[in-house]
Amino acid sequence: MVIWLSQPGAPTETLRDIFIILVAFEFMIIGIALVVLVIQLARLVNLLNNEVRPILDSANEAANTMRGTARFLSDKLVNPVVKVNAGMAAARRALDLLKFWGR
Repeated sequence: MVIWLSQPGAPTETLRDIFIILVAFEFMIIGIALVVLVIQLARLVNLLNNEVRPILDSANEAANTMRGTARFLSDKLVNPVVKVNAGMAAARRALDLLKFWGR
């Protein structure tokens, strides 16, 4: 094909011009695709900043509230109940031991 195109009278200039036009058209398509990509990336960043971040902040606040509630219940309710039950179990065991020695 190279030999045929190097012959005098071959349509080399026409093929070259068509090739240049096709390459320019391809670069235009790639440019448009890059512009669309940049726009989509900007929309994604906007979505992350304006919608996902508030959701994450809200979830973090809810988790902190639950953590505080669990700590409060543990300190004010669970620990005293456990201490009372432990004391009652110790007293019951002590009474059982005294009944054993009393026999």
